Amino acid sequence: MFTSSHLLDLVVDETGRGIASLDPATGETIGSFRPMTVAELHESVDRAAQAQPAWASLSDAERRRFLHRAADAIEESAEALAELLSREQGKPLNGPNARFEVGGCVAWLRATAETEIPVEVIVDDETGRAEMHYRPLGVVGAISPWNWPMMISIWQIAPSLRMGNTVVLKPAETTTLSVLALVAVMNTVLPEDVLIAVPGSGGTVGDALVRSPKVSKVMFTGSTAVGKKIIEASAANVTRLTLELGGNDAGIVLPDVDPAVIAEDLFWGAFINTGQTCAALKRLYVHDDIYDRVVDELTKVAAAVPMGRGLDEANVLGPLQNRAQFTIVDELVEAAKASGARVVLGGDPDRDAVGNFYPTTLIADIDPRERLVVEEQFGPALPIIRYTDLDDVIGLANALEYGLGASVWSPDRSRALEVAARLTAGTVWINSHGGLHPLVPFGGAKQSGYGREFGLEGLKAVAEPQVISG
Repeated sequence: MFTSSHLLDLVVDETGRGIASLDPATGETIGSFRPMTVAELHESVDRAAQAQPAWASLSDAERRRFLHRAADAIEESAEALAELLSREQGKPLNGPNARFEVGGCVAWLRATAETEIPVEVIVDDETGRAEMHYRPLGVVGAISPWNWPMMISIWQIAPSLRMGNTVVLKPAETTTLSVLALVAVMNTVLPEDVLIAVPGSGGTVGDALVRSPKVSKVMFTGSTAVGKKIIEASAANVTRLTLELGGNDAGIVLPDVDPAVIAEDLFWGAFINTGQTCAALKRLYVHDDIYDRVVDELTKVAAAVPMGRGLDEANVLGPLQNRAQFTIVDELVEAAKASGARVVLGGDPDRDAVGNFYPTTLIADIDPRERLVVEEQFGPALPIIRYTDLDDVIGLANALEYGLGASVWSPDRSRALEVAARLTAGTVWINSHGGLHPLVPFGGAKQSGYGREFGLEGLKAVAEPQVISG
């Protein structure tokens, strides 16, 4: 079991030449990390490639046991990991935040270890027998984001290791210490060089990882713009890709709901992790018949949710993780205000205060073409759009280039399912938004990416399908 100070000792660079990692709530330096050089990145890929055949030669049962041991190790140091995560990412310990994220790492490792991979018999008749098997690819290059840095890293690591690949993991620059600590804990039980973290700065390490001919698969979670660069950079090697990219998820509230019943679920669908979630509810369309009541009930919930430094046990919303994201949210809200939209709550940040705190913000009576609606804000500001015609609102929901998730809200399940079938999104939730399950495939449509993670489909995505016929 590690303490938080022991974890920092393991991952912090003591030379004085590293890159500082800052607490987004206070601006204080947590510690520094030394970014790798490109030469060191290639050495790391070489080590992972050399370790991969021995790892792949283990039985599936043996690899599953290693995943369970990694889950045990994380569980034993869960509080220390959560404290470091809270300090570096900004999310509070409580609520669906830091402790929740570390718990998610354990749950995903265990679920991945327990998922069965049956041999698929394609043909078995007088013409012969053909079976589909799934073999390791080799080295998986994983690039994780700053919003859920530990859990999304596990989403990449767990299936890759289970299928016999080794992993070279590049953390986001602003949450590097959290991921280095997670990897250090896991490497107390994993074989050497099966999992290697490669910190970087300025994009050079990530670019070299994507371009490496020894990397057979790249998994990336992040913006659509960066995803397109990864597609281009990996093309020369025909590298397999799983891309979970930007989302600007729409929620459609039908006129038959009780606003008081759905208000809390709407709030957490939008504001989980202070809105810094790819599959968060980012534009809410509400029928005119209940519009004012939904706004009122949602405002009651939002106004009562405490925001502050993550290590304070009372808080469940934290700061934005970095100042650049604060600026994006601030500019979009200011543009909405200038357009004549109504600020129901928030919208008044103290720009000179210490930390990246942006208040919980609800914007009503906003034009559906306004920037806060059509651009992904990735923060605690929700536009609420009034509609009257169902066909029109479905058209608005589908109009953007994003298609990660969507939701429909109605007590009439059959009616909700009819609307869901008309939405272009990788996942459509009914009467909730953003909930994920380790056995349920997840991924985007349109420019929200391609490939699926989680469950059996996620395991297949990090393997090479092989037909054995005869």
